[in-house]
Amino acid sequence: MAGKYNILVEKTKNSKISETNFDELEFGSVYADHMFVADYKNDEWVNPRVVPFQNLSMSPATSVLHYGQSIFEGMKAYKNEKNEILIFRPEAHAKRLNRSGERLCMPEFPEDLFMEGLSLLLKIDEAWIPPKPGNSLYIRPFMYASDEFIGVRPSKTYKFIIFTGPVAGYYKGNVNVLVETNYVRAAEGGIGFAKSGGNYAASLLPAKLAGEKGYQQLLWTDSKEHKYFEESGTMNIMFQIDGKLITPPTGTSILAGITRDSIVTLARDWGVTVEERKIGIDEVIEALKAGKLEDAFGTGTAAVITHIDVIHYNGTDYALPGGEKRSLSERISAALNEIKLGHSEDKFGWVYKVKV
Repeated sequence: MAGKYNILVEKTKNSKISETNFDELEFGSVYADHMFVADYKNDEWVNPRVVPFQNLSMSPATSVLHYGQSIFEGMKAYKNEKNEILIFRPEAHAKRLNRSGERLCMPEFPEDLFMEGLSLLLKIDEAWIPPKPGNSLYIRPFMYASDEFIGVRPSKTYKFIIFTGPVAGYYKGNVNVLVETNYVRAAEGGIGFAKSGGNYAASLLPAKLAGEKGYQQLLWTDSKEHKYFEESGTMNIMFQIDGKLITPPTGTSILAGITRDSIVTLARDWGVTVEERKIGIDEVIEALKAGKLEDAFGTGTAAVITHIDVIHYNGTDYALPGGEKRSLSERISAALNEIKLGHSEDKFGWVYKVKV
């Protein structure tokens, strides 16, 4: 596949695909044979290459290990009946990666190199795209600071990598969630909007404590008053009240989710009233008690749409109605799936076909 960049290719001599059970995939535990790599040195990206998936070697003084300059993205690839490789909104992910990088003082990665390297990698490892409905090839681009230096300053060198792996669904069914009013995931003016590893590190202990109480996820609230919802675990959050779809507005403490944006776009295109605004705990609980809360769900690349069955707040479990009242989110989920697989019209230009 010819391209603008001279991307070197070294193929593995020992493919792991024959050892992989595609019928029993655990999310994030199996990796394809190759990875795309590029290095940032002397103010430019150099040596783009596809090489066998392998361990990294780094000094104990590598900057990322001490000061957390790391960003990442997550996408999925599929195959349609014509055996074409389809990626859902990769350009949007490339742009968001660079927005994250800007906040963390990291260099911009050229979007055309992102797309060319990704396309080449997927073509080489296309046999790893699982054919089973509901499964996909998860794509993880990431960048980290690679200076061997422990002074506190932005790194001068970086490494960019894309690797992939076949996956089944992220969650097994619906989830019960706990409203978090003690710990903080992110604060206004911070890096909550960036796909940075540190955001997820901050969530681990609260999520662990919630899990010990029987809740699979958290509903994060604002850092100032703990009155307004922001995100749900690793996902954006949406509520359906009286037919309206309501979701917190993106900002410096909330990730601008690409699945979130896709859902908002689809819903508005269908004539559904969508409100991007602050939504408080009290509003949701009151709507639930009055029978007006029809649905609540998390959204994200890994989960797509994950329905919430129970919301725990202030010592009480509140069960959501579910059933037919979830018809809108079920319709959206089905529509997104049909678009991703190329089964329905892609009127928004979301699906990227890898050129052979």
